[in-house]
Amino acid sequence: MPPNWLLAILSVVLVSLVSLAGIAAVAVGERKLRQAIFLLVSLAVGGLFGDVFIHLLPDTYGRTSSPLASSLYVIAGILMFFVLEKFLRWRHEHASESSVQILPLGYMSLFADGVHNFMDGLLIGASFMAGLPVGLATTLAVILHEIPQEIGDFAVLVHSGLSKKQAIALNFLSATLAIVGTIIAIVVASASESFLIVMVPLTAGGFIYIAGTDLVPELHKELNPSKSAAQLIAISVGIGLMLLLFLVD
Repeated sequence: MPPNWLLAILSVVLVSLVSLAGIAAVAVGERKLRQAIFLLVSLAVGGLFGDVFIHLLPDTYGRTSSPLASSLYVIAGILMFFVLEKFLRWRHEHASESSVQILPLGYMSLFADGVHNFMDGLLIGASFMAGLPVGLATTLAVILHEIPQEIGDFAVLVHSGLSKKQAIALNFLSATLAIVGTIIAIVVASASESFLIVMVPLTAGGFIYIAGTDLVPELHKELNPSKSAAQLIAISVGIGLMLLLFLVD
């Protein structure tokens, strides 16, 4: 088995611990949390785009003799996350049509988060099998976009009727599915090199979708010039972190 497998497992365990970000939501006041979120989302945008264009795409095109196929896999990754989000949003809307169904909304949120975490695990495992710099960059990008997401998931679970302790515990349990995804990716990648030829561009497509469709529109909701400038700085910092990982390799 490739030597990076242990680092992949340790990294995904670290990512799973990010689910405990709900504790921060309890300890920090709602006002301060909202002030921090817009910067965290900006940092995530820079991290995701930086990982795609500095690490994942160069690795993809350096690994294959068919650039066209790789490009199609990137597009497939975008469409795959589009379909997944469409399905989950559809279930979310139907689960929240009446106040009687608030608890099912919480369970649906857990299901959606579990699927997302499993996919993150697959992406991290495949990235580490592609190489240490790619794996580290992808892990950092996942962590950056998981922090604001996990805080949001915690809020949904509490709103659905769960206690704060229950919400934190169930969120963490859902996060451990990422470990399962990573183990599967490591096993499959060890048995077949073609797995990476498919998974790395799919990862790039997924990150492009998350950053461009889910996160950037959230940033546009902030119209204050000074805060918008802070967003741009945070995006640049996220990209800079990915560039730094590339330069130290």
